[in-house]
Amino acid sequence: MERQSSWVKKTTGAMTITCLMLLPLLLLVTQSAFNTSLDRLLPHGIRARIGWKDGSLTPRDDDDDDKLLGGLLSGDFDEASCLSRYDAVSYWKNPSRPPSPHLVAKLRRYEALHKRCGPGTELFEKAIHHLNSSASSNHTAGEPTTDCNYVVWVPSDGLGNRIIALVSTFLYALLNDKVLLLHLTDDFLDLLCEPFPGTSWSLPQDFPVGDLLNIYENPPWTLSNPQNAPYLYLHLTHDQRFSAHGFFCEDSQLLLRSFQWLLLRSNQYFVPALFRSSVYEKELKLMFSEADVFYHLGRYLLHPTNSVWGYITRYYHAYLADAEQIVGLQIRVFRSAPISSDQMLAQILNCSWQEGLLPQVIIEGAMNSSRWRRNKPKAVLLTTLYSGYYERLRSMYNEHPTVDGEVIAVHQPSHEEKQHTEERNHNKKALMEMYLLSFCDVLVTSGYSTFGYVPQGLSGLRPWILMRPDGGGESVNCRRAVSTEPCFHAPMGYWCIGERKRKEGEEEEVMRLVGKCEDVAGGLKLVS
Repeated sequence: MERQSSWVKKTTGAMTITCLMLLPLLLLVTQSAFNTSLDRLLPHGIRARIGWKDGSLTPRDDDDDDKLLGGLLSGDFDEASCLSRYDAVSYWKNPSRPPSPHLVAKLRRYEALHKRCGPGTELFEKAIHHLNSSASSNHTAGEPTTDCNYVVWVPSDGLGNRIIALVSTFLYALLNDKVLLLHLTDDFLDLLCEPFPGTSWSLPQDFPVGDLLNIYENPPWTLSNPQNAPYLYLHLTHDQRFSAHGFFCEDSQLLLRSFQWLLLRSNQYFVPALFRSSVYEKELKLMFSEADVFYHLGRYLLHPTNSVWGYITRYYHAYLADAEQIVGLQIRVFRSAPISSDQMLAQILNCSWQEGLLPQVIIEGAMNSSRWRRNKPKAVLLTTLYSGYYERLRSMYNEHPTVDGEVIAVHQPSHEEKQHTEERNHNKKALMEMYLLSFCDVLVTSGYSTFGYVPQGLSGLRPWILMRPDGGGESVNCRRAVSTEPCFHAPMGYWCIGERKRKEGEEEEVMRLVGKCEDVAGGLKLVS
């Protein structure tokens, strides 16, 4: 009995020592499994906010991942109501550029104005009553005659055109202390969150001026006929038949300030023309230190709703999150500049190979195993209406090794075959792809395409532009953009935005803010 007790004591002691020796290893294994589970369970944005990185909880540096974008965004929102507003910054690869203090102050003042004058307020109801009143107002150039003045944005054409025109209209509203309201059609609903705290940018459905989408055909009051007008209709599209040709002239801008209601329809990024105006020159220089208007105002305004953000983040984590690098490739073929699929694919590959964006493939012979790279694959995110480019690119990189041993994975979120701007689901997919492109490390876009302008502006990346076959001049596959700004396609025909002569004492850099577009003959853009 004593011998058995002694054996039990010795065995228990040995087991205790063994457990103590194995405990650190057990904890290490358990922690690894726990970390792996958390990495899989925690959404990307939450990991970023709490400081979870590479399986460990570390103090989060707010300067590295500022959810308010350096003060650009207001903190007066419920985060759950619009997850993308504060989460998108953790997906963009390009380091955030802080906005100017003047722009931040301007946005906070605008938010207060919109909250005071927006839909549902007493001042808004008074403005509607004034619009309905039969009594006409005499307008003279100068300051506004009322505290609350409005510019109503009327959509035109596809999602890319709508977004660049929306950003342009918001800048115009900022410069003139006017409240921006959107005429939201069914195909544009549930795409973007409300950008202004405590109010709405949606024009009420009972707005007294009807048929806004067709008013351009015979508008009662325009810049050509402003006398005793309760509102003015402004047409700023590529179609010069209906355009307000004098809109950018100094006397017109001063006159428009005195109108309480402006209805503005555009499919253009007319920001460069505002920079050419002596009326706004000083203010714009304080607001923007370089060619980054869309970068800041796009990130301020354009927040996908939770339903769209769900599409974006699920696709990103399923196909792109583990890639060593993401190359965004946006293809658009225009009926006005036809090109065969063989020619387009050759142009894409020549551009990508010459610029070192993608590796070439070995068509014949086996690759030397010593050149095989065992790192993460490089992903190509392809966005286009057509599926044929995806099939051919994927087959090429699946069937042939690359010269440097890289593995290339090609992904295409959707292929609608035809553009259906009138369908809301089509526009949701388009917005999803724009945002996914903005999360890439490098971009290759199609010249003249407003769809491609949006992700380049949001990301702050200068893309390589695939030149259209009708571009004229030197025949090149692609050209690097001089800035991330979109192009104003159709300044021709508008008065007062031609080449300005440099004034005595005017800084030379002021004259260089607006330059020529790489992809559109006669187009204007902001340059760095």
